[in-house]
Amino acid sequence: MKVIRSKAAMQRLADRLRSQGRVGFVPTMGFLHEGHLSLVRVARKRCDSVVVSVFVNPTQFGPEEDLEAYPRDFGRDRRLLGQEGVDVVFRPDAETVYPDGFATSVLVERLTRGLCGRTRPGHFSGVLTVVAKLLNIVKPDIAVFGQKDAQQALVVGRMVRDLDFDTRIVVAPTVRERDGLAMSSRNFYLTPEQRRQAPVLYRSLRLARRMVRDGERDAASVKLAMRRLIRRESGFRIDYVEVVDTGELQPVRRISGRVLVAVAAHLGRARLIDNIIMRA
Repeated sequence: MKVIRSKAAMQRLADRLRSQGRVGFVPTMGFLHEGHLSLVRVARKRCDSVVVSVFVNPTQFGPEEDLEAYPRDFGRDRRLLGQEGVDVVFRPDAETVYPDGFATSVLVERLTRGLCGRTRPGHFSGVLTVVAKLLNIVKPDIAVFGQKDAQQALVVGRMVRDLDFDTRIVVAPTVRERDGLAMSSRNFYLTPEQRRQAPVLYRSLRLARRMVRDGERDAASVKLAMRRLIRRESGFRIDYVEVVDTGELQPVRRISGRVLVAVAAHLGRARLIDNIIMRA
């Protein structure tokens, strides 16, 4: 497994890999867990070679967010990726990705206004800009993202479509702990007691699914029931509970057809997100 730090070296190798077969790509910020590795396996099944990036992207963090504290362990990441048969790890530094004078950003309108975009201004512009750069450097046939970050996956897919990138976006299912908590690098922040409480977010999503299966169609009633369940556990600060359409991520009043039910909440140092897609 090769570890590459240079953009030029990665681009040269990307040209060679693509001439030999299909290239799969998984962008990460490191501190890998089973959720990340499941994305690698999706890429491996579909492609002849797999590239994984490990880069904690500073432009997607707000001024009060956890850029400096974000967990990092490249030695462990390298071992895990080697065990998965990854061909190349692209590990640039911030100066490589954003050289002096860098002045360009990417923004997708509408899709970034709600959900996480509402309370994390600038976050998705940072995500889209770095993903656009990584796609141009790695030149993959497919790039794999996780359903846990549903808004991110949809926004990246729109950017790729609108700007004619020669890459197909694949969205893989959320990977969960045995108690339902969606795997996330930020789960590292949770104390033992908070870790016990955290699965209530998934329980609230399951409650929403049961309510809709039982005939409830009023989105406000579903969201209220979810909030009440989450608030039974102390310490949560709810960011949002939403029911939105899966095309433009606009809130719906009446649940009909395919919808995304999404939740975000702070618990101690961790900001946790989760979602499900369901059909009424």
